[in-house]
Amino acid sequence: MNIIKHRINQIKFYIGKYGFIKTVKKCIKTVLRKIVRFLKGEKDLQYGDYGGWIKYNEPKDADLKLQMKQNFKISPKISVIVPMYNTKEKFFKDLVNCMINQTYSNWELCLADGSPKQNENFKKYYEKDERIKYKFLGKNEGISGNTNEAIKMATGDYIALLDHDDILADYALFEVVSYINKYPNSKFLYSDEDKIDENDNRYDAYFKPDFAPDTLRCQNYICHFSIFKKELMEKLKGFRTDYDGAQDYDIFLRMSEIVKPENITHIPKILYHWRVHSESTAKLNSNAKNYAVESGRKAITDHLKRIGLEGTVTEGCIEGIYRVDYKVKGEPKVSIVIPNKDGKDILKVCIDSILEKTTYKNYEIVVVENNSDSEEIFEYYKELIENEKVRVVNYNTGKEITNSEESSLEYTNKNRIKVRPGFNYSAVINFGVKKSEGEYVIQLNNDTELITENWLEILLGFVQRPDVGAVGVKLYFPDETIQHAGIIVGIGGIAGNRFKSIPKNGHGYFAQESMIENLSAVTGACLMAPKAIYEEVGWMDEELAVAFNDVDFCLKIREKGYLVVYNPFVEFWHYESKTRGAENTPAKIKRFQGEISRFEQKWGNILDEGDPYYNVNLSLDTEVYHMKNIKVNYGDIEIKKNKKSKK
Repeated sequence: MNIIKHRINQIKFYIGKYGFIKTVKKCIKTVLRKIVRFLKGEKDLQYGDYGGWIKYNEPKDADLKLQMKQNFKISPKISVIVPMYNTKEKFFKDLVNCMINQTYSNWELCLADGSPKQNENFKKYYEKDERIKYKFLGKNEGISGNTNEAIKMATGDYIALLDHDDILADYALFEVVSYINKYPNSKFLYSDEDKIDENDNRYDAYFKPDFAPDTLRCQNYICHFSIFKKELMEKLKGFRTDYDGAQDYDIFLRMSEIVKPENITHIPKILYHWRVHSESTAKLNSNAKNYAVESGRKAITDHLKRIGLEGTVTEGCIEGIYRVDYKVKGEPKVSIVIPNKDGKDILKVCIDSILEKTTYKNYEIVVVENNSDSEEIFEYYKELIENEKVRVVNYNTGKEITNSEESSLEYTNKNRIKVRPGFNYSAVINFGVKKSEGEYVIQLNNDTELITENWLEILLGFVQRPDVGAVGVKLYFPDETIQHAGIIVGIGGIAGNRFKSIPKNGHGYFAQESMIENLSAVTGACLMAPKAIYEEVGWMDEELAVAFNDVDFCLKIREKGYLVVYNPFVEFWHYESKTRGAENTPAKIKRFQGEISRFEQKWGNILDEGDPYYNVNLSLDTEVYHMKNIKVNYGDIEIKKNKKSKK
């Protein structure tokens, strides 16, 4: 019923936006596209289709045999570390076998057993292979203590972490060494993962992004399978018992403090199977979960202190996800730059929401008048500028609109000369930023309505960090579905809003729309950046008049070494381009095609290699994180590859 209601609301929204005829055409086009895809045998892979993805993507027996013959230029010894406590025999057997079956041979398995009593049946398993080292501790040192005991046994170049009830793919170590050879400066590696039940059924694949510090501070997304240079583990002096329950989270955060991002390598392959059973982490009782959640919060809080950031860590939208807010330094002035053409009622909703709800005091609103024709908007400007927080500047004349006699001519001159006709969002924003007085700038669409009262405090906390260049927010359509939750480069061919049109209070792929994350880009519909950033990156590209200018701006920020952050805890309604008009004229279509070409010329490397914050195994044909499309022929699964893919 919720889906039906959602679809009805969508249709109502599109009728209101495009009219009845265009909406009907859009619906017919969608239905026809689905019919064509069905006739071609094409479908979107979702969780229920994971078996198909496995069948196609993972190595076959012949591939595994070839892997065993591979000679690497770099062949490091990998010490797989396993802390044990009351391990079931079946799990122990599976663990040992998954190691013996590895197609890469230079490894050792270090087992530290903290069980109250030694299981004599284990001997027949660990004596199978001289590379397996087993030590009965005689007492339980806890998860951190037992792990440290296993580390003491290690003689390898790298340390790899494995839980006693989980298993590795047969090719896991082979892939790790392949990536070490491909990226020899790798000091910290991690892979994708899935879950496996007690009947060995695999599900819930987690295709992760590349390393993202803000994402890590909000969720232990690295988790399994993680591999480190042994010297780094020695430098950090192993795991800390004070963080039991989140001991791996703590080590990842500490590792990120001493390893440069370029030396952290993500392997976008499922190498780890996280077993779910009655005693696993996924099935912990509420007390145990609370203990783990509190340990995670402590790990993040202490991490922030060590790196010199003053932040507050609270629980996020769901269990296991955290929210980090950073303290605002001083009370710097913020300029909210709003381009506007006519649309008095739309603009009024936007500005009223800011003036009525904003709790931060030191801000100004800079409305950039851009070729308006209606008298009512100029009359509204007269009202606006009576408020000391609002200024209106005319993009055409380059002057600020005041209630002076000279300026008042603009209100009555029906034959206004349009010095700079047409719409160029980038140019208007550049003009507004140059006219602004604030140390920090928010570019904000006129067709938005503020929801979050302390929005400026939240955003300022991020952009005041020296490593952050821009921060974006969460936007909703009027039908209470998501309009923007970050941008992925490559979706739809160039770039697209992720999780578009999913329910406002729903959760997408691993709740990523509801957590603070690093992304390649966020929408210019509401984006905050230091004013100095605009000049540093060369301003908004005025050759990208309408489309992709915000994505381009964010990519230029990233190119300078800054982070782009998506923060879902600042929310707006977005009525999406109410005053700009449809993109359906020959001139607009030609302009759009030109903008596509320019973006491709500038950022072809990212389009080819893939967005680092989006996994190569996910489809670029959809905004909602489906696995790549497959083509089904006569019962056999054949991949239908995306045109663009990343390393």
